[in-house]
Amino acid sequence: MLDGLRAAARRNSDDKALRALIRACKRLLSERAEANSVAIAAELVQAYAQLPEAQRPKLFDALASDFSPDPQTVLAAATAYAQAPTARHLVKLSQVAEPPRQELLRRINRAPGGTACLIGMRRDLLTLLPSRPELLALEADFLHLLSSWFNPGFLRLEKVDWQSPAQLLEQLIQHEAVHAIDGWDDLRRRLQPDRRCYAFFHPQLPGEPLIFVEVALLPDMPAAIAPLIDKKSTPQERNSFKVAVFYSISNCQPGLRGVSLGNFLIKHVATALQRELPKLKRFCTLSPIPGLMDWLLKKPDFEALPGLKKPQLARLQAAHALLLHSCGQDLAGLQQQSADRPLEDPVQQALLSLCAAFMIHQTHSPGGDPVARFHLDNGARLERLNPAGNLARKGLRQSAGLMVNYLYDLAEVENRHERFTLGEVVHARAVAALL
Repeated sequence: MLDGLRAAARRNSDDKALRALIRACKRLLSERAEANSVAIAAELVQAYAQLPEAQRPKLFDALASDFSPDPQTVLAAATAYAQAPTARHLVKLSQVAEPPRQELLRRINRAPGGTACLIGMRRDLLTLLPSRPELLALEADFLHLLSSWFNPGFLRLEKVDWQSPAQLLEQLIQHEAVHAIDGWDDLRRRLQPDRRCYAFFHPQLPGEPLIFVEVALLPDMPAAIAPLIDKKSTPQERNSFKVAVFYSISNCQPGLRGVSLGNFLIKHVATALQRELPKLKRFCTLSPIPGLMDWLLKKPDFEALPGLKKPQLARLQAAHALLLHSCGQDLAGLQQQSADRPLEDPVQQALLSLCAAFMIHQTHSPGGDPVARFHLDNGARLERLNPAGNLARKGLRQSAGLMVNYLYDLAEVENRHERFTLGEVVHARAVAALL
């Protein structure tokens, strides 16, 4: 009984904290709060940090319902603009259609720690969206404002090296999302003279990387990841650097998901490296293909692939049949290969053909590869598919060990980006030949 009373008292206390926080939001938006809005916003930042996790969805519900535009006012302004599309009516419509919560978020952002608080709020909000579609408009407001505040023009590109603060280096280990960093020795190797690491920072989040990219400087375009992340490997000589390879890009702030950072980061880094090392001839990636095995295991309908010719269709169907036969009718067997038990050449060629079709003809469609969309939309060219590029467990699970090189030609990225937006996957002849 005593435990029940304590739980009831705690719930009552939590409800009071939530109601107080919502009242503070309304007070922050009031005209009378203008003079001391920063102080009120600072109280809000602290109150949200202390708000129990179970109460946060209720706060988002209130922001979605109580801080939305008035429908009748919007309708009246829209009607006036439709009847007389003048600049004055358009300005009025824009003003009344903007949700009041956008101004609330702007005022919270002015407080010390406000930017970090808003990023944390959006991180919490994103976890709710799959089951709470009614919060989509609130999410759109967060994304709209954060995309403006984290415009690359406001960001600072910094090189991270072994002399950087330990707290920053620890964050690299923590947030590496593509190829896990196995402790300090591994990190130190990734920061040797033939390696580079660059990160974007925002003035309101000092010492907090937003996103970082790891680069290997090599004589040739690589076909496998293991040598690049071997912490016992010997650093290459500076005069051998001909190719800059972007082999890992990791976001550090889940609350900034969907805010375009990575595409600008690659281009900024490529430009910086070109200034530092004029002898660099090529900029490319060694990238995973995380969507390939999911696509294959779902029994793809090759006839539905756009732009596929009949002879190519016949070859793909034959390749798929060969893969099924080699795996005992279960393509999950492709995920069991190793360096000691590689796929036989005909099976590997069949897998490469199917991967080429996936990359060229499926990328624009639902179920296409997200990494491919990122690089191709960023202006890269699909350059080469690499069998047995990653035989680690993750690489086998995602793509049966295949990896891909995307080529960044700085003089062509805008043109290739434009072609991708028009539905074309720009690819090398070697990739086309696999079909």
